[in-house]
Amino acid sequence: MKKGGYEAVKKRVSDIIEVGYVEDFVGRAYDIFNLGAILINLAASVLMTYSDINSRYGGLLNKLEAYSVAFFAIDYILRLWTSSYLFPDRSKAAALLRYAFSFNGLVDMLSCMPYYLPVFFPGGMAAFRIFRVMRIFRIFRINAYFDSLNVIGEVLKNKSKLLVSSVFVVAMLMLASSLCMYSLEHEVQPEVFDNALSGLWWASATLMTVGYGDMYPITAAGRAFGIIITMLGVGMVAIPTGIISAGFVEQYEKLRKMSEEEVEKRIQFIKVEVDEDDEWKGKTIKELGLPNDVIVAAVSRNGEIFTPNGKLVLENGDVVALAADTMEGKELKIELKEVELKEQHEWNGMKIKDLNISRQTFIVSVKRGDKTLIPHGGLTLRAGDNVVLYTKQKKS
Repeated sequence: MKKGGYEAVKKRVSDIIEVGYVEDFVGRAYDIFNLGAILINLAASVLMTYSDINSRYGGLLNKLEAYSVAFFAIDYILRLWTSSYLFPDRSKAAALLRYAFSFNGLVDMLSCMPYYLPVFFPGGMAAFRIFRVMRIFRIFRINAYFDSLNVIGEVLKNKSKLLVSSVFVVAMLMLASSLCMYSLEHEVQPEVFDNALSGLWWASATLMTVGYGDMYPITAAGRAFGIIITMLGVGMVAIPTGIISAGFVEQYEKLRKMSEEEVEKRIQFIKVEVDEDDEWKGKTIKELGLPNDVIVAAVSRNGEIFTPNGKLVLENGDVVALAADTMEGKELKIELKEVELKEQHEWNGMKIKDLNISRQTFIVSVKRGDKTLIPHGGLTLRAGDNVVLYTKQKKS
């Protein structure tokens, strides 16, 4: 196979195994099959823990596990092979290492490798079985198939600093509570609060308002302090909850503004400049052979604007403005939109592959100054860029 053909096959495989667009039938079929394999594998792993079910259907469950893990292994090998398209701004070796040691890469590896390692190292079967539990993390790949689930990851990422700060505050409060409770209760309950850190379990159960009852104060001062800590716990637990709730509201508001209120305009006109070698030069408007739904809206010549008619002859240097209706099919409405990125736009400085956009929308081109850039995952958007989006939606 020629190198060009090899790279074309490799690129096509990369497009298929990554979460694809809805119009790519093969890619979407692979996505559905992958999703089904994840759910079947998890279901088989859970059902095998029930002795009654395992004794009756153990053979079937083992086969389902074996087939799904084999699929995970093939998927992992294909992702290693096509990693250069996942990270196009890196060398092939660097891209492979970047994927292999990424979160998704490690999850993909642990989804299949522990299942086969006992074949080569029988003595370590018990240890490898523990690693097979890591397969549960493959469920995070489901997020990629649903736009609504992606919001969860986006909120956690955007609010990570606030969440870490709130967890730090709770941890410090737990430590302080443990120290105080040790001072108040150690003399009367030395076997329960036997050191300064023994009260951490009590503090966590109290602050999280769970209260298991296996550790509790019996002195008046200890009980009074316990009441205070319980009241503080209600507020402390509410902090991360409020942060995540506010994050969801902000994320959905961003998505709404991006689709409705941002500097966004439908492309209704296309500018074409006639040069010396253009085949339109010397032709009349009616001789251009334009489709029925495309019209010449105006012609600019030497700073003068003409309202064209069929007999107008185009000349060198003319600027022709073409207008077209929104494309509509029987089932789908196709829209092109152009988004002008400002300094404060959230896409400014982001790579295309990191954008939080629907799988039914993809970037056609990026206009940067006088240049039109062909988009790829590693292209970083900048302020001043005009991003042309293609959106496919069902007719209302």
